[in-house]
Amino acid sequence: MDWTGVEPQLLRAEDVRRFLGIGRTKVYEMIAQGELPVLRLGRQVRIPRAALAQWVAEQTRIAEHRE
Repeated sequence: MDWTGVEPQLLRAEDVRRFLGIGRTKVYEMIAQGELPVLRLGRQVRIPRAALAQWVAEQTRIAEHRE
């Protein structure tokens, strides 16, 4: 199977940092506080792409209700 050009479904903290436009430390704080949906693979932490997209949508709805 050729995976060339396929987007990874499990993101690293660095990928999430770039996507959200926040610092690395903030990403790890959010993971530690349970704010981001994570998948733990041994000592590695990955964020499922679909779960991150859903989380962003939920945060957007929360912000819209505050205004």
